[in-house]
Formats: sequence, C-alpha cells, structure tokens
Amino acid sequence: MFEVQRKAAAQTVAWDAMWEKEVKSAQAVERTNKAKTEIQELENLLNHALITKSATYQDFVKTKTQFTKAKPQKPVYLHTPLPPKETDDKYKPKVSMSDYVFASKMKVKLESAKKLYQDDYNTWLKEKERISELNATQEQDYQNALKSWQQGEREYVRQQRERLFKDDNAVIEYCMYVLSNSKYPDCFPHKFKIDYNPETKLLVVDYSLPSIESVPRIKEVKYVKSSDEFKESYLTDSFISKLYDSVIYQAVLRLVFELFRADANDALDLVVINGWVQSIDKSTGKDVNACIVSLQTRKQEFLSINLDKVDPKACFKNLKGVGSSKLSSLTPIAPILQFDRNDKRFVASYTVTESLDDSTNLAAIDWEDFEHLIRELFEKEFSQSGGEVKVTRASRDGGVDAVAFDPDPIRGGKIVIQAKRYTNTVGVSAVRDLFGTVMNEGATKGILVTTSDYGPDAYEFAKDKPITLLTGGNLLHLLEKHGYKAKIDIKAAKAAMANRN
Repeated sequence: MFEVQRKAAAQTVAWDAMWEKEVKSAQAVERTNKAKTEIQELENLLNHALITKSATYQDFVKTKTQFTKAKPQKPVYLHTPLPPKETDDKYKPKVSMSDYVFASKMKVKLESAKKLYQDDYNTWLKEKERISELNATQEQDYQNALKSWQQGEREYVRQQRERLFKDDNAVIEYCMYVLSNSKYPDCFPHKFKIDYNPETKLLVVDYSLPSIESVPRIKEVKYVKSSDEFKESYLTDSFISKLYDSVIYQAVLRLVFELFRADANDALDLVVINGWVQSIDKSTGKDVNACIVSLQTRKQEFLSINLDKVDPKACFKNLKGVGSSKLSSLTPIAPILQFDRNDKRFVASYTVTESLDDSTNLAAIDWEDFEHLIRELFEKEFSQSGGEVKVTRASRDGGVDAVAFDPDPIRGGKIVIQAKRYTNTVGVSAVRDLFGTVMNEGATKGILVTTSDYGPDAYEFAKDKPITLLTGGNLLHLLEKHGYKAKIDIKAAKAAMANRN
C-alpha cells in the first residue's frame, strides 16, 4: 500500500512539473506575440490614425458644456384588457329540465345570456377605444416633448459652439482634447504644450516624443525545457535605429493629420509641430530635452497628400520639415517657431498706417506711434508666412520695442525689433545694445529700424552678426511696398522739436 502511494505521489509531482513547463511554454509564446504586436504598432503608427475615428468637436462641446435639461421619459402605456368570449362560463345560460320542455323559457335564457355578452363586449370596445386614445395622447405629448428637447439641445450646443470659438483658449483646449484622446503606444510620453494665434490661425505644438531607449527591443522569447529558463532574442541596433526614425516621422505627420482632421470649424490654417525628446547626455550623464524635429505646414497643402501611400520620411522632407539625417542620434535642431504669448511685456497694438499720407513726416511723429507703426509694418511683412508681431510696453529705455515670431524655416524664429525715431545718426552703442538683447532673449535675429542712418562703426559691428540695420530710406521703401506713403524730413523734425522744447 505504501509503495502504491509513493508511486502515485511521484507521478503527481511529474505531472505537475510537466504542466508547469507547458504553462511556461505558453507564456513564452504570449510574450513573443506581445513583442511582435508592439513593433507592429510602431510600424503602423500613421496608418492606425488614418483608419481610426478621432475625437469630434461635438464630443468636446459635450464634455465642456452638458445640456442640463432632463430628457423626457417615455410614458408608461396602459394595456387593453382581453375581450370577453362567448364561451366563458359567465355567458352560458343555466338551464333546467323544464327549460327543455318549455322552449319559450329556454329562448329567454339564451337571449339573456347573449345580451349580457353583447353588453360586456360593447363596454370592452369603449374601454379599448378610451385606452387607445389615452395612449395616443401620451405618445404625441412625448414625441412633442422629445422634439422640443432635441431642438433645445441642438440650439444649446450651437450657442456653446459659437461661444467657445470666440475664445482663443477654446481652440487650444479643443486641440488638447483631440491629442489627449488619440491612443499612442506605451513608449510615448504623451505630453505636449499648445499655443494658438487667432489672427493667423497658427497653432504651435511642442510634443514630447519617445527616446530611442524606450523603444521595445525584444524580438522573441523561447522557453528551454531542458534548463527550465526563458531565453530572449533582441532586435538589432540597426533595425531599432531605422524603426525609431520611421516612428518619429510618422508621429509628426500623424499629429498634423489628427489636428487638421478634427478642425471642422476651420480655426487652423497653419500648424507647427516641434518634437522634443527627453534623454540622458551620455557625455555628461545629465538629463537633456532637445528638439529633434520641426515641421510647419498649411492645412490645404497637407490635406491634399495621400498619407496612406507616402513614405513618412520623404513626405516630411517634401514639406520642408527640419531634422537631422539620423534622428536616432538625437541631434538638437532649432524649432521652426516657438512663441510665448503670455509674455507680460506685450501690450495691445493699434493702427497707424491708415493715418499716413505724403505729408506725414515719420521723423516727427509721436515716438509711441512710431513703435506701433513698425509693429504694423512688420506684421504685414511676416503675415504671408503665418508670422506674428507683438509690441512691448512703452518704456523709451532702448529695450525690446517689438517681437516677431516668424515660422519661416530659413529666416524664422524669434526676432527682436527696435524702433529708433531719431533725427541724428545712430551710433554703434545702439547696435551693441540690440545684439545683447538678441542674446538675452534667445532670439535668432535682431532688426534695428530708424528714421535716420547709421555711423560706420555701427555697420562694422553688425556685419558679422545676426542683425539687420534699416535706414529711413529702407523704411519708406517698405511702407511703399505695402501701399503706404510718407516722408522723412530730418531738418523739419529737428525744427519742430526745437519749437516744442
């Protein structure tokens, strides 16, 4: 007996070991399939968005402003009772033997029973008609109430839609809603910042992209029964590098596509995507956040592309996207456009050009009007490429008078503009001050505009620096280019100032 129990226990242990190995083999297959799925998701990142329904503005409105009026409840309808049957016991006459002898008595009882049935049937018909009319009335009232509620909901949504899109922040919130509801693989940080310029319908997105280290590398998992261990094989570095580049190009195109597709209100004309990667600088061991790709594109141009047939990298390059030849190297590049519209130095601008004519002496106009004139003039100059120009607070301290945000991939970036309504030659110190401001502001260029001219030292200092010097003659030419005329009379301006003093 003991021997039998021992063998049974040993057999049980053997079966348990075999079962455990089968479980581990299944786990290896499951992990392999998961790894393949993760790679396929990355390889089909763009195509997934093309075939997946995105968030809509209607969805967004409902999340922001729920229609609070209760929806009408379907009424509880009355049920019509079953009709009486002549075969019911109630309508069977109670007859006796004498009724069979006296036919007249039988006839009376039969007619009485028939009359009782007919009366009950007529009563049932009236009740049926009453219930039908009552149910019909309830149904009509319900349909009227439902129709009124649906009209109220549509009107409410329409009003909210109009109200929301009068607010620039609503455009930002909606775009954030669209991107937040888009499903990306787990390796994506899914963090972003958005800014919007309503005048040019320009949207700028700073989007966090995955680092190459976060891309899954497992190719296959096998379970070796003889050694009872899992063995993993990995994708090659060259494969990962090519995959990473493809993923980044696809991600940028997908972001633009999702934003333009969701833009049913035509709030967007130009979108700029700056792709940022958080990684560790292997030379210093410190965390760095670098922009590795930047793309600017217009809605009409982008939506004409057949995205399901393009090569992502070729499409990105054709759209004049900026990025290193090998994105996996994480080489930093300058974003095509970044701007901070929350800069507290910016103030509301006003129009000056409409008051200009041949008699207007720019060298003698109010200095604050001159600054706003320069802002307005450069806004016209940059608007063709989706740029924006903002005037800073009046200070007369030689600081920043205006800031331009130009999305042009070649000349673009943040541009500092200073306006000098001078009647004397501008010296080198003003140019040095501008260059220092360009450096402090992190700008790509500085422009100095004056009504007079510059000394030789000023030109010498500016010649090898990102500074453009515009004289009074250049200013008049720029005005004429945009359809305005004025004059610069330095002598008359000096005389007018002397009289005022």
